[in-house]
Amino acid sequence: MKQLGIGLAGLGNVGAGVYKHLAQNRVLLRERLGVDFVVKKVAVRDLSKQRDVVVPAELLTNDPLAVIADPSVEVVVELMGGIETAFAFVMAAIAAGKIVVTGNKALLAERGKEIFAAAEAKKVPIFYEAAVAGGIPIIKAVREAFVGNHILSMHGIINGTSNYILTRMSEAGLQFPEALAEAQALGYAEADPTLDVNGWDAAHKAIILASLAYGFWVDSRQIFVEGVQKITAADITFARELGYAIKLLGVIKAGIGERVDVRVQPTLIPKGHVLASVNGVFNAIAVRGDLVGDTLFYGRGAGQDPTTSSVISDLAEAALALQAPRNFFGFTAHTIYGRLMPISEVVTSFYLRLQVEDRPGVLGQVASIFGEHEIGISSVIQPETHDGDTIPLVLMIHLATEGKMRRALAEVEALDCVKAPAALLHVETFS
Repeated sequence: MKQLGIGLAGLGNVGAGVYKHLAQNRVLLRERLGVDFVVKKVAVRDLSKQRDVVVPAELLTNDPLAVIADPSVEVVVELMGGIETAFAFVMAAIAAGKIVVTGNKALLAERGKEIFAAAEAKKVPIFYEAAVAGGIPIIKAVREAFVGNHILSMHGIINGTSNYILTRMSEAGLQFPEALAEAQALGYAEADPTLDVNGWDAAHKAIILASLAYGFWVDSRQIFVEGVQKITAADITFARELGYAIKLLGVIKAGIGERVDVRVQPTLIPKGHVLASVNGVFNAIAVRGDLVGDTLFYGRGAGQDPTTSSVISDLAEAALALQAPRNFFGFTAHTIYGRLMPISEVVTSFYLRLQVEDRPGVLGQVASIFGEHEIGISSVIQPETHDGDTIPLVLMIHLATEGKMRRALAEVEALDCVKAPAALLHVETFS
């Protein structure tokens, strides 16, 4: 029977899961694929560290390049995390002609263009299903199942930590710091949750999906990213009264001509839309193709077992690629699309919450500024009871460009009657 020699770089949560489940499901994989999956070398930072899995000492090394140099290793699995060290490792593996499997979303989002250029030049496949949405097979779907479709849009809840926080704020009325502390206590958020709550974990995933869908590698410096840190329990309540839920949403859309809209931000979603009911640590991605129509992918977007499932799926693909070499190496560029739409030109509806003085004429001043900018107001909420001399004023804004809305808002915030920075959120209609 054919044997697949595997080298692991990284034995953290996911790496340990891959090692453990390759052993547990070895017979299943052998029966289904006719290939015996065997781990030949494992690179770790600290050889003396106690781990949840027991690895024979002769397989362990603290030199990642030793994994690549081992002639019995045909496929390397990069699970180290980070960017620069992982980039050097992956490029060395490609140069050595070793197939690469990685779950490193930040690496691909920031250095994917270079990695895939090297892979194509060397004719070495790169597999990365685990980089987006854990165990949900979204990469394979976009790259293979929908290959005959123009992807019209993708809308994704693709960060479980932020989704858990927003869910708890909605269900229990918690403020953001309380919900974050609860997520950390339960292990859903890291001790340093920055990339989760500031939107960049989701943005890295959105960059990968957009690049696959539209055939050019999206520049992370050009996409609009906002996190959930500024969302308040009041915003959650007002959104509910208006018929919406607030989610951290990755938006990927084909725009006019060759332009593509890619952004990540807290967004009001109509309660009747399926994404509004995706709660807790779950992920979901709605994909609309011109042929297939609307599809939905749902599941756990992180965690040892779901992510391990995707890594092992990629190892199975690698085994097949070794038996039948292919002319596809992980990313195919094309020229139908070619550039991002500036956020200032994106057209959307808005939710706006202001903190204003409680006196007559305030609404008129605010409405007058929006009128001068030809921006329509569709509805207004102003509570009858409040504490102190100020009161929240919530406006739902008709379709407008982001640039026009920001210019008008700057004038509104300069009014003497406006007493705090505004909360401005996008509203997604999925039209």
